[in-house]
Amino acid sequence: MHDVIVIGAGPAGLNAALVLGRQQRRTLVLDSGRPRNSPADEMHMYLSRDGISPAEFRAIGRGELDAYETVELRAAEVTAVKAVEGGFEVRLADGTGEQARKILLATGQVDAFPAVGGLVERFGKSVFHCPFCHGFEARNKPLAVLGGDFVSAILSLYLADRFSTDVVLCTNGQATLPEELTQKLRDGGVALREEPVASVEGELDDLTVVFGDGTRLHRGALFHKTATKQHSALAADLACERFEDGCVRIDEFGQTSVPGVFAAGDLARQAAFPEALTFVILGAADGARAAIKIDNELFRADAGITPAAVRQ
Repeated sequence: MHDVIVIGAGPAGLNAALVLGRQQRRTLVLDSGRPRNSPADEMHMYLSRDGISPAEFRAIGRGELDAYETVELRAAEVTAVKAVEGGFEVRLADGTGEQARKILLATGQVDAFPAVGGLVERFGKSVFHCPFCHGFEARNKPLAVLGGDFVSAILSLYLADRFSTDVVLCTNGQATLPEELTQKLRDGGVALREEPVASVEGELDDLTVVFGDGTRLHRGALFHKTATKQHSALAADLACERFEDGCVRIDEFGQTSVPGVFAAGDLARQAAFPEALTFVILGAADGARAAIKIDNELFRADAGITPAAVRQ
């Protein structure tokens, strides 16, 4: 039986495995090989790695785990997890199984794009979701925001405040914005295009939004806050408590509502946060925090140190 099985090898899963390996915990990392940020050319706001490609970042992280002989990284699809005596059993797509005393879910989210041609292919390259991650690279360009909801309107105002004097909110025929917010868009210099959007063409600095009526809007880049969903149903299968948005509820240490099951990265959040934070550096921090708590629980269990004894 492993000490810990980490499901998912993104920033959260890899950093958790690094921490656990340094504590000589028998750790198995299972990776399905479908990272959310794989389309992006660059990632940002990670000290010492700003501008690195997500693929190179993952390769460095995986390579660092080679130094720890108690850590195994395996390409495998997890189909089920269930509680067994002494811990949990993980079933894999090849029909085999593994067991561990603790489980760390780091399976992440996936994006659910609207039916706009060319949007998916350009995501992370000339279509961006986050002004913190990619706003600096889009500065001083004519920008568009795709979406007709409150979040898209606020994103438009933010971009106009920080990065561009030419921002157009393309509501894709779905705007339900109150007049007060519409006025704030006008006051903030954000133009509105309310027609349905058919497709997006071109690349960074030469992007074209094509509307359903055939008219075209030339932009330098486009921002779109996608809807998301859980990459895996494992948290639901384990009956972990979740928020209305689907995120797994965790405490400040990454513990879910199911004892022995932890979660880290953008599949989970604390109640204090209105949505999952998708920054790579925060995912890595979540993984480290959860791993430290897991190691501490395992140590105390093996030493027979109960919570009641700690309080005395």
